[in-house]
This record gives sequence, structure tokens and C-alpha cells, in this order.
Amino acid sequence: MMPELGKYAGEVLSSYAASLVLLAGLVIVSLRASRKAKAALEALEKGRQDG
Repeated sequence: MMPELGKYAGEVLSSYAASLVLLAGLVIVSLRASRKAKAALEALEKGRQDG
């Protein structure tokens, strides 16, 4: 159930939407950085084993 937002409904809902978009962006950036770091670590470990 959504509370009554009155005359500020547009501003409040757009703030919620902006927050959700920013949070999703942070999750995506974090996942990409994690994959990149994991690949770099695997490359280092592989080079260590081959050497």
C-alpha cells in the first residue's frame, strides 16, 4: 500500500526512480570490476604455475 504523497507525488516518485537507477548502476559497475579482478588474478596464478 502506497502512502498519500499529495502535491509532491511527482517529485517523490522521480526521486525513488533515480535512486533505483543509481543503485542498479552501482551493482553493474561492481559486478564488472569483480569479473575483471577475478580474470586478472586467474592470469597471475596461471603465470605462476607455468613459470
